Amino acid sequence: MTFEDIVSEVKAGRFKPVYVLMGEETYFVDKLYSLIMERAVPEEERDFSTCVFDGGNTSTNEVINAARSYPMGDRMLVVVKNADELRDIDELAHYLKNPQPTTVLMLLNKKGTFDRRKKFMSMAEKIGVVFNSPKMSESRLPALVSSYFRQKGYSIDSKSVGLLVESVGNDLTKLHGEMNKLVGAVGAPPQNITPDVVEKHIGISKDFNIFEFQNALISKDEFKAFQIAKYFDENAKQNPIQKILPALFKFFSQLMVAHYAPAKDVSSLAKSLSMKEWQIERNILPALRNYSASKVLYILMAIRDADEKSKGIGGSKTPPGDLMKQLVFFILH
Repeated sequence: MTFEDIVSEVKAGRFKPVYVLMGEETYFVDKLYSLIMERAVPEEERDFSTCVFDGGNTSTNEVINAARSYPMGDRMLVVVKNADELRDIDELAHYLKNPQPTTVLMLLNKKGTFDRRKKFMSMAEKIGVVFNSPKMSESRLPALVSSYFRQKGYSIDSKSVGLLVESVGNDLTKLHGEMNKLVGAVGAPPQNITPDVVEKHIGISKDFNIFEFQNALISKDEFKAFQIAKYFDENAKQNPIQKILPALFKFFSQLMVAHYAPAKDVSSLAKSLSMKEWQIERNILPALRNYSASKVLYILMAIRDADEKSKGIGGSKTPPGDLMKQLVFFILH
């Protein structure tokens, strides 16, 4: 079942005997956990009909005994947080063969996934819900942001989407928090979310961010590239080098793929790189003209070197600001 399917079922009051909610993208796991906690047992019955365990401090037998107990009301809710730490977890398969019809068992693993070959997982998939929430790739974030605002009746331009994604990254909990902040700031729809709005309410400078830094490097605008690098150094808390280098590495890696793509028209490159056509036109094509494949290879090596030095590998004591200036000079020359 998809996230939306599960939400719809729970809101309709249709519960499964067991929910296994797992994956490193904790936003969706937390949302489902909160929804099931809210809807499975009425608030006035929760003290008597809800059991919450920590997998690292309990045994499977304790969980099973709680799941087999009878509720004070219509339903018993048994939750196991950190279920990946539960001892003898596969013993749950015996319970799941004949689950208590008035119990909802919820197992949470926010560190990774369970081995689907385990017996309890096989049983859970047969009678309940197994939901895996892997970390969302950055390539999917622009579409997610655009969809979020569109569903709420707002419009947002591509540059604003880029600013938001580049600033927040793929932490969906933080990203949704920032988007909610924007909605609250601009007022009731219809409204247009612009770069100025993002800059004002998310604390991003529209002229000094990774988005504009990348554009300066693409166009080989030396003055602006060094100007932004200086701003990053002076505002290192908001713009740490460990955040900037991965973004640069990602872009130049995409550029390397573009250099060796069999077809270099906009549509073909968009498919090869899993990017939007406007991103190809604005970023990739100009960069292809300004950076040869061999130069891109050396740039990727230089970024890796700067990353190692920024972490002190090899005994480097070069300040992050100097590392960034050296890297910018190397990229542009």
